[in-house]
Amino acid sequence: MTTPPEDRAPTEPQLAAAADTFSMLASPARLHLVQLMSTGRYDVGELAERVGLSLPTTSQHLRKLRLTGIVSATREGRHSYYTVEDPHVVQLVEQIFEHIAPDGSLAPDPPRKDHP
Repeated sequence: MTTPPEDRAPTEPQLAAAADTFSMLASPARLHLVQLMSTGRYDVGELAERVGLSLPTTSQHLRKLRLTGIVSATREGRHSYYTVEDPHVVQLVEQIFEHIAPDGSLAPDPPRKDHP
């Protein structure tokens, strides 16, 4: 027997947390940073260079992303390395770029993944 859809409705805390996550990803700069960090770990200088932002601006974006729990930082000596460890966030970012073509239009035939 399957559960009716209304019984699986998200709770208010879930809706608020999801909205916060989407709000953080709504910035093109932060989305680019998250996309990069979903592929590996970077220090702030590498991220700033790859995204084309100043160090202070990149640091501000990273601070916001850390406060919301989207990215984490590991300190090694004088450097902090940032990464996205949550596989759900990684999957969300991968899926949005599968859905959008390089020219910014919706992909005409988005790849489908079979779900078990």
